[in-house]
Amino acid sequence: MAGQSVESGLRFAVLGPVRAWRDGQELDLGTPLQRSILGMLLLREGHAVTPNEMIDAVWGEEAPPRALGALRTYVSRLRTVLEPDRPARSRPELLTSIGRGYALRLPEDSLDLTRFERGIQQAEAARKAGKPAECARTLRAALALFEGEPLAGTVGPYSEHQRDRLVERRISVVETLMDVDLELGNHAKIVSELIALTADHPLRERLRAQLMLALYRCGRQGDALNVFTETREALIDELGIEPGPELSALHQRILAADPTLAAAEVPYEEEPAGEEEQQPALELPRPAQLPAAVSDFTGRKEIAVRLRTLLSAQPAAEGVPIAAISGIGGVGKTTLAVHVAHLVDDVFPDGQLYTDLRGYTDQALAPESALGGFLRALGVPPDVIPDAPAERSALYRSILAERRILVLLDNARDAEQVSPLLPGTPGCAAIVTSRVKLADLPSAKLVDLDVMEPDEALSLFSSVAGAERVAAEHGAAMDVVAACGFLPLAVRIVASRLAARPSWTVASLVPRLADEQRRLDELRVGNLAVEATFALGYGQLTPTQARAFRLLSLPNGPDISVGAASAVLSMSAFEAEEVLESLVDASLLEAPAPGRYRFHDLLKLFARRALDRGERPQARTMALRRLLGFYLASAQSAHTLAYEGSMIPANLVVVGSGLTFTSVDEAVAWLISEGDSLFAAIDQAAATARTAEQLLPAADLLVAMEPLLEAGTHTREFDHSTRAVLATSQRNADQGSELRARYVLGRVLFADNRLKDAEQHFRVVHELSRARQEKIVTGEVLNALAVVVGRQRRHTEALSLFEAAMRWYRENGVPAGEALVLSYSARDHLGLGRAEDAIAAAEKGLAIFTEIGSGAGTARARYHLGIVLSRVGRLTEAVHHHAECLAFFRASKQRVWEQRVCSRLAETFIAAERYPDAVRHAEQALVVAREIGHPYGEALSLTVLGKALRGLGSTTRSLDCLRQAFDIFSRLGAPEAGDLKVLLDSLSTPEPAGDGPVVES
Repeated sequence: MAGQSVESGLRFAVLGPVRAWRDGQELDLGTPLQRSILGMLLLREGHAVTPNEMIDAVWGEEAPPRALGALRTYVSRLRTVLEPDRPARSRPELLTSIGRGYALRLPEDSLDLTRFERGIQQAEAARKAGKPAECARTLRAALALFEGEPLAGTVGPYSEHQRDRLVERRISVVETLMDVDLELGNHAKIVSELIALTADHPLRERLRAQLMLALYRCGRQGDALNVFTETREALIDELGIEPGPELSALHQRILAADPTLAAAEVPYEEEPAGEEEQQPALELPRPAQLPAAVSDFTGRKEIAVRLRTLLSAQPAAEGVPIAAISGIGGVGKTTLAVHVAHLVDDVFPDGQLYTDLRGYTDQALAPESALGGFLRALGVPPDVIPDAPAERSALYRSILAERRILVLLDNARDAEQVSPLLPGTPGCAAIVTSRVKLADLPSAKLVDLDVMEPDEALSLFSSVAGAERVAAEHGAAMDVVAACGFLPLAVRIVASRLAARPSWTVASLVPRLADEQRRLDELRVGNLAVEATFALGYGQLTPTQARAFRLLSLPNGPDISVGAASAVLSMSAFEAEEVLESLVDASLLEAPAPGRYRFHDLLKLFARRALDRGERPQARTMALRRLLGFYLASAQSAHTLAYEGSMIPANLVVVGSGLTFTSVDEAVAWLISEGDSLFAAIDQAAATARTAEQLLPAADLLVAMEPLLEAGTHTREFDHSTRAVLATSQRNADQGSELRARYVLGRVLFADNRLKDAEQHFRVVHELSRARQEKIVTGEVLNALAVVVGRQRRHTEALSLFEAAMRWYRENGVPAGEALVLSYSARDHLGLGRAEDAIAAAEKGLAIFTEIGSGAGTARARYHLGIVLSRVGRLTEAVHHHAECLAFFRASKQRVWEQRVCSRLAETFIAAERYPDAVRHAEQALVVAREIGHPYGEALSLTVLGKALRGLGSTTRSLDCLRQAFDIFSRLGAPEAGDLKVLLDSLSTPEPAGDGPVVES
């Protein structure tokens, strides 16, 4: 842009190469990928973009494994470029984090696309006002903002789609400009421009028609007819179609020399300024009905700017600007609407109308009553106001037709209540607030108002309670506004209570709000109360909606899926989704992602109070039991796919139905996505169960979730929940639940390399299984016990346990169990120096898993066979088996196994002296281990990375890795610590001149 060099502040361009300037100096935006991310953020106009959306937009289906890390790096670099003077560790003001996504808060008027669209709106208004010359000037100025191909230099599917959209938008505006120039009689001036345009866009019939008309008006009838012939041939050749009716009709009119095609003889002239305007016969009063704006209005800057822009737009043919603001009670809809209405006061010189429609009370205002009040405010004598609602609405719109008035309709019930009160012609505008989303209100711009950002809530708290007082207790203040769920009404109430009590401290509020039973009682002051606000919305629900609202507050999970909700409500999934969506529309539930729903924290507390009053204890118990049954049935399906041939699914006590899955990937993905809700359900059952019948489904669910344990994403949750179930089972003398909880806890402890503790739990499980003759984990615990003993290098004892597991599996006809034993026992054969036995066992295990068609079992068998082959020097075969199983584990998101295989591949590459490959896989293993919080895996990865680096000659880095591994092994009490100590003692440690970079291959 030519004008960029003299502009101050930040400016951005997308109507050409993606560029940015600060005070006229162009900024270095980095690589095409980085520019693509900035381009997407610019086009989203301040809306949040999730990392997954960005990855899909920039990389599409070719996203690399580390796309998320790369994305965060690019975002960090952009923040540095955009805010170079931002202090370290301070929050970005421009490229901000919102939830899990990012948003770019653009300075007003800083983007060329925004100025382009505003210019188009101004041009349209000028044309409608009978000023075509002004319209043409404005359109040309807007088009001049384009500097070549939009989004040039960016890559990815999103950029390609948006580039096509902007190109189409530009040519559409060009076509409008050509129409205006033809109206102005500029046909001779635009012929050459049209010839160039039709050459670039030969199939656009509108441009062809404009060229034909311009040529005809220049006296070149033959050339005009030739254009039609060329167009027809091009359409037939390229698309196989004839010209459209409009172009064909123009062709016939030119053939007939239609006199109406001639340009006006007198060119259009603007009306001279200063012409006297007729005064209306009656000077109507200027209504000013807006409530006073709050003096401490805080936050909402971005939304306020959007609303102000919408309402301030020049009158256009598209109709009346309508902003429909919806949101939970107490979120600040009215405060925002009144604030914005005052901001645009100068745009509406003829006044503002306001009414509270009381849509969420028993005395909702009828539209005809509101119309009567508006008509009186507009100066209509009461005896002239018609009685019929339709006649009142017609008179109201007639009076507004030639005026610029803003109408604020507060607390609307629905679109039916609002529609008669809306202005009918451009020039006026309306703001509507409602707890429901007015999706059926024609032409309305829907604004779903969320709770405040934490910094906004803290600012509001400070402005009401006193800035110095809050600044002195910043941490406690953040706890307070968080306990308020960042809901403006709740924050204002608590701040007002604090302001009225000088002896209170901010910290004294924290324990008051921490008690969930009392929190709503604390959130009241004077005639303000959060509970009363929520009650208004709750009172408008149908019996079915109200029951769903109450019961859905029962689960402790962070959110709930449609399937889980259908179980809680005892409805079909279709019926459940309908009632869930209706609660979202009523702003009593949120929908953070498709198919998932959640409460605002304070609304959940309100719903639970309503639950205590409206549902019998038995109904609550049955709802939670149905939920646990749904989760268990779904997890059973997942376990069946993840561990084909296992006896565990058949021995789960499942009551109810759940989801079914078609692949291991889908099953594990469901477990990961539902993980937090699953553990919340288990913990809830453990906290309330008084009998074995009540606790057993939770214990079974822990066992059924075993594939999630190997995903490595919820290790801490497994540890916490298994201990909770174990404690309850012991308190209730429930040995069935105890053995299940101990089995899972042993698995958790083994993953953390706490081998002695894991062995102790596994031995208790084995004894309980024998005593109770329960088969659910008998074979699995014998196998697990053998692995734990083998890890402690008690190989003979391990093989004896494997033999016991093998006998049990054979007696019970479980070939998958036999294969599991053979695969795992191979490493203990190796430990005793019996390489041939190790190979035979591993190969036989693989053969069985392959025969029964177990994908997960085959992958594990390949892992163990690869270890054995690597140790005996058959390196190529080892790499093959490990590469095969690595692909499976990555696809099914089993991160623990992914880390293990990468480490083993690195070991094999070291043996083959392929050190760059070894470093690459060791680093991948290390990244996974750290991401899933797996210390033992981290130490293994550091060990093999240190050995690989030493092979590359990077001595200093090698020793650093080995020492880190030794520290972790020592802390875990792992026997590998002794091996590493011997290795470290044997290594000389001269400092090289400098380590070179790691070579990637």
